Amino acid sequence: MSPVEGDICTKHPFGVGMQVDDIRICVVMVGLPARGKSFIAQKVVRYLDWRDIPAKVFNVGNYRRADTPQPTADFFDTSNTEGERLRRAAAEAAVTDMLEWFHQGKGIIAVLDATNSTKDRRRWIQERCAADNVATLFVESKCDDESLIMQNVMDVKTTSPDYKGLDPEVAAKDFRDRIRKYELVYETIDEDEADMTYVKLINVASQTVINRVHDYMQSRIVYYLMNLHIKPRSIWLSRHGESMYNLEGKIGGDADLSPRGEAYARSLPSLVDQSIEPGQTLTVWTSTLRRTIQTARYLVDKHGRQLPWKALDELDSGVCDGLTYEDIEAKYPEDFKARDDDKYNYRYRGGESYRDVVVRLEPIIMELERNEDILIVTHQAILRCIYAYFMNVPQERSPWMEVPLHTVIKLTPRAYGTIEERWKADIPAVSTFRTKGSSAKHQ
Repeated sequence: MSPVEGDICTKHPFGVGMQVDDIRICVVMVGLPARGKSFIAQKVVRYLDWRDIPAKVFNVGNYRRADTPQPTADFFDTSNTEGERLRRAAAEAAVTDMLEWFHQGKGIIAVLDATNSTKDRRRWIQERCAADNVATLFVESKCDDESLIMQNVMDVKTTSPDYKGLDPEVAAKDFRDRIRKYELVYETIDEDEADMTYVKLINVASQTVINRVHDYMQSRIVYYLMNLHIKPRSIWLSRHGESMYNLEGKIGGDADLSPRGEAYARSLPSLVDQSIEPGQTLTVWTSTLRRTIQTARYLVDKHGRQLPWKALDELDSGVCDGLTYEDIEAKYPEDFKARDDDKYNYRYRGGESYRDVVVRLEPIIMELERNEDILIVTHQAILRCIYAYFMNVPQERSPWMEVPLHTVIKLTPRAYGTIEERWKADIPAVSTFRTKGSSAKHQ
């Protein structure tokens, strides 16, 4: 029997066996502009999608832009009657579409991304959702750290569709004026809303206030939010240098580096220096396998901080460990085909699937969100899963992404997406990329 049959992880992705059909939650963002709301909304949905929880962001600004694509700050003045009408209409359209999305069974978690800055607006959202049997979880991001607010202003002025094509300094001034308009009417969540389920993230989650969170899914979202911060930062990713198993076309194992892999390890500090600020140091994470520790050792000599994680070990290939893909195709032809048919869910005999890897990587993701300036040296399947989380790559495509050897990838999360940069060492390496249906004869 193929290990796919009856062996795919069909349980709830959080492993609790709950009836997900009974879950419908609207996560309602609350906060002044430049407090990281859109960043948080996007991150929550990416995390849930990564964990196989269907979710979607409903951004009220996108609805408003249909009629008013690039408004000035005056549009957000409460004395602007037409502006108030259009903004209310955008909110109503977003909520209506969100509830229809729930009715159509397209997902179980929606994130309503807007300022939702008054108690009346929040109560209206709660009542609309309750009438459709949708629970609400309000998430307020509060921040009075001026340096962080200004960093967010600078980010928004260059990435927000509201300011596309505008002079950056003009955009920044208008955005600060918009913030002042909202400050005049903003009402923080307080004891008047004690009957609501909410979490308040104060100054980048340095303080968290939680109220009436009472079910598992809400608790998971809150736990994720407590690990999330909105400070600008990047994550660096690299596979280990070319290994002896790579040269032989074998998978798995605990091989040493090849001579070219050793050359990459020696070149890695200078390659990383091209992508960091002067004087910046990184904490280096590796797997517990020799090829990643050997690759990182010169980085550790320079940066002085290194942490091996068992959770970063390569996908366990079970009985296929140490075989080439040609060997697997010849010895286990049914398995070879089954893995091509559903690579994300296929589990090696006695080993793991990509889905299994995502589950064991969750603590890594939480630590990445909690920390800054991390460089990870690990393996192809592991990097595919981590990259898919940050870049929102669909499950079915993530196991087929090419992640080349001897390359540093820098990912910088921003409010409206993640910026990717790559630096490739001038050191040849075999290609370990296998297309669907091929046996990946190594080069």
